[in-house]
Amino acid sequence: MKPYPDYKPSGVAWLGDVPGHWEVKAVRFVMSCNDEVLPEDTASGYELDYVEISDVDEISGLTGVESMLFKDAPSRARRIARHDDIIVSTVRTYLRAIAVVKNPPANFVVSTGFAVLRPQTVNAGYARYAVAHDGFIHEVIARSKGVSYPAINANELVRIALPVPPEDEQQAIADHLDTETARVDALVREKRGLVGLLREFRQSVIADLTTGAHLPVRQTPTDDVFCPAIPSAWQMVRLGKYARIGNGSTPLKDNPGYWAGGTFPWLNSAVVNQDEVLEGSELVTDETLRACHLPVVQAGAVLVALTGQGKTRGQVTVLRITATINQHLAYLAADPSAFDTEYLFWTLSGMYAALRMVSDGQGGTKGALTCEDLSRFQVPKPPLAQQQAIAAQVKAETARVDDLIHHAQQKIALLKELRAATIADAVLGRVDLRLAQKTA
Repeated sequence: MKPYPDYKPSGVAWLGDVPGHWEVKAVRFVMSCNDEVLPEDTASGYELDYVEISDVDEISGLTGVESMLFKDAPSRARRIARHDDIIVSTVRTYLRAIAVVKNPPANFVVSTGFAVLRPQTVNAGYARYAVAHDGFIHEVIARSKGVSYPAINANELVRIALPVPPEDEQQAIADHLDTETARVDALVREKRGLVGLLREFRQSVIADLTTGAHLPVRQTPTDDVFCPAIPSAWQMVRLGKYARIGNGSTPLKDNPGYWAGGTFPWLNSAVVNQDEVLEGSELVTDETLRACHLPVVQAGAVLVALTGQGKTRGQVTVLRITATINQHLAYLAADPSAFDTEYLFWTLSGMYAALRMVSDGQGGTKGALTCEDLSRFQVPKPPLAQQQAIAAQVKAETARVDDLIHHAQQKIALLKELRAATIADAVLGRVDLRLAQKTA
């Protein structure tokens, strides 16, 4: 496809030059924002369909909705969205939670973490791509305030400029991008599905090897629902019998004496997202260790996330440094004559689903593990030499699967780059789609 015959400066740095007959307008001149909210005196028994930021995906758009009564809904469940409205996340904007709402029920409500943009003098399909363009997102991020939880005020968001082509070209751009992004999105979903299958396979490999299911020996039933059988030469034991278990705390953040000039690593539950911990997320002073009674956890301990949203709770990692931890982590300092650290790490990794069930009270709403839960938790215990051999085998097998996962994720990243470039070319007027519209 060819470019337009002439361009002009847009006057906006991130837009650059735009086709000569296009306009550039702030969002507020082509779309209204947050027109409707659910009133606070809504009947407590009113049922609403609620969308949270986690229910919106960059590729798939709206991925979920939860039905609930108003009395049970979070205080952020207030913004009403209608057909063709565009919801744009104003918190954690880097997640690119943007979607067009299509034919929602009358009780459709989204989080106040979204800005609900309602097209007035712009095509809804075109507008959705315009606000999903990398340049617009980067502008949103640049204007966001905060470090750990960056957010942009809706009044600031609607000041951001958009390129505005004539109405017929907006439709042509929307139609073109619907077709082209659908092709890319299908490939992304396929690759994501592959990653999901590989992760399931990885988990089954860990579970089979660490429970001895792969061994051609006689298996003995256990009384444990999570590991119903193990080789006859193995034992099923409680972690508390062979490991010291404890957790830490968080020193007051507003006490500079606890943190300023600190040299001792202090860890939060984010560390379980890696297989091993090589450095501290923050540092505390030696005085803090004494004043706050923080545990000194030696290298070689296994750390378990006791709480956490998403997949964090129940995940484990190996501590390679001496450090202390917060209250959302537990440490397992196993007797080295009974357990090999690497084997214990891989075993608990393979029993992730079991730890999640324990933390949920096996059907309740507990949503957290405790040190007591871990002390009672049972794991298979092979002879020490066999533990070491199993750990080495698991590491080798999972490394091969991890390579495949990494390759698939690289493909996904490339496809997302292609998608972003396709949107940018059309939305910024780098290609002239009027001829494509005429010949379609």
